[in-house]
Amino acid sequence: MTIERQLAARAAELIAQADGLVIAAGAGIGVDSGLPDFRGNEGFWKAYPALGLARMEFTSVASPRTFRDDPALAWGFYGHRLKLYRETAPHEGFALLKAWGEAMEHGSFVFTSNVDGQFQKAGFDPRAIYECHGSIHHLQCLEPCCSEIWPADDFVPDVDADACRLRNEAPRCPDCGGLARPNILMFGDWGWVERRSGMQAARLEAWLEKVRRPLVIELGAGTAIPSVRHFGHGVVQRGGRMVRINPREFAVSGAADVGIAAGALEGLRAIGREIQNR
Repeated sequence: MTIERQLAARAAELIAQADGLVIAAGAGIGVDSGLPDFRGNEGFWKAYPALGLARMEFTSVASPRTFRDDPALAWGFYGHRLKLYRETAPHEGFALLKAWGEAMEHGSFVFTSNVDGQFQKAGFDPRAIYECHGSIHHLQCLEPCCSEIWPADDFVPDVDADACRLRNEAPRCPDCGGLARPNILMFGDWGWVERRSGMQAARLEAWLEKVRRPLVIELGAGTAIPSVRHFGHGVVQRGGRMVRINPREFAVSGAADVGIAAGALEGLRAIGREIQNR
């Protein structure tokens, strides 16, 4: 048996022993679905050439200040992403995770820094998902004038992709009539309405209190923005185990844990084959 297969077999054993599955997902999980990875400016500018020509960094565009200074540009960027996420189908790995969780006593709960809504689209229970950075599929007032959060379903962005600018009317706040923005935690953001995310966090904590043998499967989460990693380590400190799937930063700290050097879909398929062989 190869080293890679041994690791996948060990991961399958951890899944069999767990009574609750914690899916901790960063941006890397979406790459196999065809979603862009904004790792560094080069990846960002490759996905948005107009912003590359202007030498605008991701941290600059993804900020409330850009919505105030140039709303057509800000909504060009986020409108393009909203359309992309609506059109993208989650890859097979999501179905594998869903099936493994459903076989456990306490099911599964998702912790993700992604704002794309792919877990909901893959059929996961929306009440068992914590989006720590918010969701592009929900809106809030830019000011904000209130704590209201509402679905973005009625907004259909018309974006000039070459210029990364919104061509149609941007969404407005139903209370004050001012500009609306995605309910996403941005860079330099003091106006994010975190009420929805806070409720998700409370549900996750209540679920974790019931689980005695949690297993964290961490996918595509790096150390540059370590929100997902910090959360997963917290679960391990509470007595959980860890399976980390990452093509570069795959090392784990515990001898009982498993680190697999692979992309999300490749790693999940390898584990799935070992589960079938058990």
